[in-house]
Amino acid sequence: LVISRLARYGRVVRDRLIAVVIFAFFTVFFWMSFEQGASSLIVFARDSVDRELIGTSATVFNTVNALLTVVPLMIITWVLYLLWKRTFKQIPGSNIVLGICFSGVWGIVLWMLFREFSADVTEITVSWFSILNSFFIIVFASFFSKWWESKYNPSAAWKYSFGLILLGFGFGLLAFGSSGLAEGAKVSMIWLILAYLFHTLGELCLSPLGLSYVSKLVPARMIAFMFGMWYLAIAIGNKLAGSFGGMITEITEKYDLSTFFLIFTFIPVAAGVLVALLNPLLKRLMHGIK
Repeated sequence: LVISRLARYGRVVRDRLIAVVIFAFFTVFFWMSFEQGASSLIVFARDSVDRELIGTSATVFNTVNALLTVVPLMIITWVLYLLWKRTFKQIPGSNIVLGICFSGVWGIVLWMLFREFSADVTEITVSWFSILNSFFIIVFASFFSKWWESKYNPSAAWKYSFGLILLGFGFGLLAFGSSGLAEGAKVSMIWLILAYLFHTLGELCLSPLGLSYVSKLVPARMIAFMFGMWYLAIAIGNKLAGSFGGMITEITEKYDLSTFFLIFTFIPVAAGVLVALLNPLLKRLMHGIK
């Protein structure tokens, strides 16, 4: 369908559509690896990461976890309080129900924090690592926004390259951390935290670009069609992520855990190097669109 549509347009529009197709192709490799966070990395955190903390380590973690929980909740509570003052006379019932529910949330949070701080041994839940992506996005999003707006703003191909290579580097850290791991042994959770950090940095380089460049490069009558193609590329990446992620046990038993993570190191890095080499071609295809 895409090829048949390309023939309908002139050279400039056709070149820009080809650029979108190329970016969509590399998007598959990114999401195929990135979405391991929802599959194989969960298994890795459950089975191969030392999640028990005692003493000072437990105190430091509980303090950080309390801040990550309480500070956002305080901000939301303040916003809801301001909303309460403005809307209580119009919808008192809804505000009362909301207040009761949110009081329940605070009760659960305080109970959780009391339980964690009073325990002799703190065991980090597997699900806790899933918040790291959102946390790192909040921390680093403004930095990337200012970078993209500065005179040092790289081209689209280089942003894709940075994103893929950073993603691969995160898996490289996991491969290194789990290399030579004896059966039944566990690795430090710092390797998983660092992996999530570099995965998020890669996401901030690449993920926001997709729809932006579709809207910039595609003519108005083709936008809906190309958006569909873009989401299809993401869907293919997610499907491949599930297929490869489901092989973690098989690959680990046949080779080792490090080999599994090396697969997701080499594929994104190779794709990142390739898209960087295509930078001159992509610039010509985009015809001045930045």
